[in-house]
Amino acid sequence: MGSEGRENNAETERKLRLLCLHGFRTSGEIIKKQLTAKWHQSVLQKLDLVFVDAPFPSQGKSEVEGIFDPPYYEWFQFNEEFTEYENFDECLAYIQDYMIKHGPFDGLLGFSQGAILAAGLAGMQAKGLALTKVPKIKVVVIIGGAKFRNPSVAEKAYSSPIQCSSVHFLGDEDFLKPYGTELLDSFIEPLVIRHPKGHTIPRFDEKGLESMLAFLERIQKDVKEEK
Repeated sequence: MGSEGRENNAETERKLRLLCLHGFRTSGEIIKKQLTAKWHQSVLQKLDLVFVDAPFPSQGKSEVEGIFDPPYYEWFQFNEEFTEYENFDECLAYIQDYMIKHGPFDGLLGFSQGAILAAGLAGMQAKGLALTKVPKIKVVVIIGGAKFRNPSVAEKAYSSPIQCSSVHFLGDEDFLKPYGTELLDSFIEPLVIRHPKGHTIPRFDEKGLESMLAFLERIQKDVKEEK
């Protein structure tokens, strides 16, 4: 019994703690429901997921109205071309403040607008341009992601290869797929998990599940060795 208890404790200690950044005009509660409903237990039990609402209440209609209950939130505002942002610095400060108060975190998981942020923050942190007061991001999980299009933000985020471990979910029918594919070039040895769906948090097929579990085991080992 004693050895089982020790093994369970070890398993608990090795869980990767990820801050989850939801999509545009959704919420922490919504991404929590999506992940827990769709992701296999074997993946979820390796993760300690923390869900946060974005700092700004939704300033327009949410695409999940009628599917998920409000309230809805957005991380920052942007123009149609995704090249001009409002409240961007406030958004970054808000995320850092949350990470200080509720951390430490091993990394970030993001969907859609949250995925764009998660990937970009890893690049900006490596250059000392964001998240300067929290531990280094070791891993990012990018679901339906893309690059920032604002030239100065893009320069800060992607001008050097992003070294942290990354897994990228690309949907065959996702309107962001070309941009998510482009994002891969900014990471060193990204793991890609493809799925047949659109812009959504996907379920795993057998191959994707195997890839994800192997990826998480490798990261857990790296994190444990660092400690």
